[in-house]
Amino acid sequence: MEFALTEQQQDLVSAAREFGAEHLAPGYRHRDRTATMDMDLIAEMGKLGFFGVEFPERLGGLGLDCLTAGLVVEALFAHDMNIGYVSINASLVGQILREHGRPEVVEPWIERMLRGEILPSIALTEPGGGSDAATLSLRSRRDGDDYVLTGEKTSITMATQAAFSVVFARTGTPESRAHGISAFFVPMDSPGLTRTGFDDHGNRCVGRGSLHFDEVRVPASHLLGAENKGFVQVMQGFDYSRALLGLLCLAVARQSLDETWAYTRQRASMGAKLWEHQGVSFPLAEAETQLAAARLQCLHTLWLKDNGRPHTAEAAMCKWWGPKLAYDVVNTCLLTHGHGAYSTTDLPFEQRMRDLLGLQIGDGTAQIMKLIIARQRVRGASR
Repeated sequence: MEFALTEQQQDLVSAAREFGAEHLAPGYRHRDRTATMDMDLIAEMGKLGFFGVEFPERLGGLGLDCLTAGLVVEALFAHDMNIGYVSINASLVGQILREHGRPEVVEPWIERMLRGEILPSIALTEPGGGSDAATLSLRSRRDGDDYVLTGEKTSITMATQAAFSVVFARTGTPESRAHGISAFFVPMDSPGLTRTGFDDHGNRCVGRGSLHFDEVRVPASHLLGAENKGFVQVMQGFDYSRALLGLLCLAVARQSLDETWAYTRQRASMGAKLWEHQGVSFPLAEAETQLAAARLQCLHTLWLKDNGRPHTAEAAMCKWWGPKLAYDVVNTCLLTHGHGAYSTTDLPFEQRMRDLLGLQIGDGTAQIMKLIIARQRVRGASR
């Protein structure tokens, strides 16, 4: 494994880091207060090629690898992980559409998504299922050339702002569990589809909410993959997004830790700089060690994907460890700064903690990730 970045990677990462500091950081709090994405800003990032760098150039990507995509996520969104959702959803949803959708149906939408003109979503979670996604109850029945969807999805990222969604619905019997689920490409302006938003603790601008399907007709051409095979086929894409989510969270922690080291060099207490007190510097040193290890885990997972090697367990490690570690590190940074960091108006740590907490719940809880790791190890599917 090569640890040095290529010149192309260095240039792209530098451009992403500079854009994030100059354009994302200043509006971080405003977007939280207004609970909306800045589509002009997202379109600007699309023009610069920051979304879907691993996609072919004919679709608007840069034709690079998944590891480079992770480096861009890490550099670009350290100051605002919420807009990072746009990039990660684009990579996840775009991969699903490319691998399982009809090109004439999905490619125009992929191109607009990578240009930053529209937002994607993926609709899996339901009110009665939570993490047990194999028990989906949203029904899909065949009616001529259409499928008709009826039911509800909830806790859907970008539900209130997305232009389309990859929707999982049951086409088989309830007893078939994961083997009776299909995936569909569904424009969000489809008749019979309505949405409601949540007032969340964090991640406010991503527009999490519920989708309600009342006899929503979806053309058979919008089926993704084979009928009743959607869960098994499409869920493999989550191994990629979990590594990206881990890097996204760790980037926020990295930024917080850098800011805190700078603070300890400037602030004095009891006749010495703060960093000279072991009670201050040792927790930060521990955070440095843990962040370095977790980051390598995420990068290793992306390397495995690029090289066609199994990485399901590794991806699950990224997903449960990254958000939790990042939350703990930012909490340490907040406490090091003291009362000023507890305010909602002075420093960004409290908002970062609120935003990070959401990823300890969404996109697979730590308990589910650990179950995946255990199953993979027992079955010998990785390593």
